[in-house]
Amino acid sequence: MGRTDDRDSPTKIIDTVLELLESDGYEAVQLREVARRARVSLTTVYKLYPTRDDLILAAVERWMAANAYAPLPEPTADECLRDGLLRLLRSVFEPWERHPRMLKAFYLARSSVRGARRLDKQGFDAILPAAGVLLADLDSDYVADVGLVLTNMTYALIGRFADDSLEITEVLPALERIVYRLTANNEHLAAPPHRRPGSPQTLVLRPSFVSPYDPDSGTAGGAATL
Repeated sequence: MGRTDDRDSPTKIIDTVLELLESDGYEAVQLREVARRARVSLTTVYKLYPTRDDLILAAVERWMAANAYAPLPEPTADECLRDGLLRLLRSVFEPWERHPRMLKAFYLARSSVRGARRLDKQGFDAILPAAGVLLADLDSDYVADVGLVLTNMTYALIGRFADDSLEITEVLPALERIVYRLTANNEHLAAPPHRRPGSPQTLVLRPSFVSPYDPDSGTAGGAATL
């Protein structure tokens, strides 16, 4: 079989990496196999992408640009913060729900300092302009706190999925509940109810959201007495 024209090599190489990531997963991406499938020399792969991490990172960036970040819907004039945040989260996560191996690839590609910087910058550059319209007239401390909670919870839930302790379909609903709590008045829920002396209260825990407890352990998934 003939070799690919050098001008087409970057596109063919990244296409091949994405095919491997989606069909066989992160570990299937090996430079020799990529070169063979893309019909380019191994030297060409190394020239364009000096390391396997560089290669996978470039592929993940292209996939994110084409799927999770393109194009993010514009907010409507009467859209509230909660609806706007939910809209943005769904735009990013629904492609991942359809392609869960790409979410794991994103997590692993982001595990290095360089990967985190590049993927975080790509995400912020894509999302902040759309989110800025929603946040422009709000209290700056509140905005900072919402961003802190959502960012850290997003990466924590992605990590739970990547280590197979959370289903892909559980990530977005969890983030939706977090957004609701961040934007709702929770004072009536946080206030302690009237209790009779000596009367225990039962707390029902969701098995998949009681990290770091094992869902199969005695407390997780059942009821704990306070």
